[in-house]
Amino acid sequence: MKIAALQTVSGANVAANLDAAHGLLAQAAAAGAELAILPEYFCLMGQRDADKLGVREPFGEGAVQSFLGTTARELGMWIVGGTLPLVADSAQHVRNTSLAFSPQGECVARYDKIHLFRYDNGRGEQYDESRVIEAGRTPQSFTLPSRDGHAWRVGMSVCYDLRFPELYRALVADLLLVPSAFTYGTGQAHWELLLRARAVENLAYVAAPAQGGRHDNGRRTWGHSMVVDPWGVVLAQREEEGAGVVVAEIAHERLQQVRGQLPALQHRVL
Repeated sequence: MKIAALQTVSGANVAANLDAAHGLLAQAAAAGAELAILPEYFCLMGQRDADKLGVREPFGEGAVQSFLGTTARELGMWIVGGTLPLVADSAQHVRNTSLAFSPQGECVARYDKIHLFRYDNGRGEQYDESRVIEAGRTPQSFTLPSRDGHAWRVGMSVCYDLRFPELYRALVADLLLVPSAFTYGTGQAHWELLLRARAVENLAYVAAPAQGGRHDNGRRTWGHSMVVDPWGVVLAQREEEGAGVVVAEIAHERLQQVRGQLPALQHRVL
């Protein structure tokens, strides 16, 4: 099965971001991808965190969700919308939500980001997602039947979740999705290391689309969107900044081979 990890440099204009996303999704479909994953915040990287409040949508309706469902149906492809802001329990917060759509345009899974990023490098770069984002509580996966007859268990996660391996153990998935917007500094230090570690320890494929470049708000994200195989081999990666499509072939036979020769998942004690 071919899958595509899409890299964007999203800005403060939702309509422009959706237009850019559509172009990348069309490229992925033309390349034969059955599944395309957009990065975290693909629809908005605002001037300030609170900008998310102005574009939040109720679950099941809204311009961004309509875009994802319509485009999935138009292209006949599975699409996971990295994250978009949905209405939260608190009026001062949003849920940072990843949604999976089938080729029929139906939303088949919703995951609200559980772990919220907080960072202060002591040199003026500070982030605290909990100021505007309300944390999710429940791991989420879905089944994707590929054209070759295999059923893939797909585990959902978002960005900072990558640092919490217990989440991926709970997912017990064949393919792990990590749509992200890593900062340039943390990405340079840890992005590939963590992605390959999650692939190896779970004997699973990892697809990690990312924001990559300089945004309207001055923030610079690391990019390097990639797909990693269950042995930790990087199958494909975008080396440069800027928008683009990373396509890789994943195979159930490879999954079974690796899990058969090293049955570590069966050897768990704790």
